[in-house]
Amino acid sequence: MSAEDLEKYEAEAELQLYREYRDVVGLFAYVVETERRFYLANSVEVHVRNPGNDSYFEVVMGDAWVWDMYRPARFVKNVRVMTYKDVNVEELAKSDLDLSSGRPPFPG
Repeated sequence: MSAEDLEKYEAEAELQLYREYRDVVGLFAYVVETERRFYLANSVEVHVRNPGNDSYFEVVMGDAWVWDMYRPARFVKNVRVMTYKDVNVEELAKSDLDLSSGRPPFPG
């Protein structure tokens, strides 16, 4: 497989993933962004943990969809993420779900 073939495959996979996102975003109430992944979820809890001098976030999500083109199954019943980095949680308003502009609502 050439580098050009690989780039074409990845571009097609990314487009397919965006189309899936567009189709499922209306099923979810929250957008959750961590340093490694982007999620859609129907329930989210963020806990700050302080063992010793360091702090980290524990994020627990229910009924989630994971933005990851390499996962064959992106719907997940329960997700638990632990991170030292920032976590962004936003509640989706129905007006946010208008995807007619053709561009994703997040950088990427």
